[in-house]
Amino acid sequence: MTRVIGLTGGIGSGKSTISQYLAELGAVVIDADKIGHQVFQPGTGAWRDVVATFGQQVVAPGGEIDRKKLGEIVFNDPESMTRLNEIMHPRMYQMAEEQIEQYRRQGVPAVVLEAAILIEAGWTPLVDEVWVVTVSEKAVVKRLKEQRGLDEEQTLSRIRSQMQTEERIKHADIVISNDADLSKVKARVKELWDRLQK
Repeated sequence: MTRVIGLTGGIGSGKSTISQYLAELGAVVIDADKIGHQVFQPGTGAWRDVVATFGQQVVAPGGEIDRKKLGEIVFNDPESMTRLNEIMHPRMYQMAEEQIEQYRRQGVPAVVLEAAILIEAGWTPLVDEVWVVTVSEKAVVKRLKEQRGLDEEQTLSRIRSQMQTEERIKHADIVISNDADLSKVKARVKELWDRLQK
């Protein structure tokens, strides 16, 4: 019996670290960002819709979508973000659903769907339980400066464009605080993993 966990949290919350650890413990991880990249492949329906909606300016020289340029447009304009989501989310949902079904048929014990937009995009029907990773704003600002070179203002505008943590927690079956040191976070994840195995 395959158990499907939806792992979500805001930008810089450490979802990837936790999903990596779950993979080490034996889970199969489906990364929504990677699905997003696949949906965006040049020539696909989503690619054509994005170019038709946002113009040639979002196409990189190689023909793929320039995610940075597209990000600059949508992060500062809620209407553009909504339009992009209407193009992307249904296609991504379908791909995630197909992958989960495939793993179910293979009898994989646990699948983790790691998706920042799990709740906003209405993907919770794909999963058996929702795990929300939380972290303080201060920690996110520090993390994104170190990892992606974003300044505080850029980071805060991204945080503000996402669902607020309190809202996410309302949908959570499990909340994992990622403000503690890594060993404590890992111990909590291990405990949750052991519970799944029972």
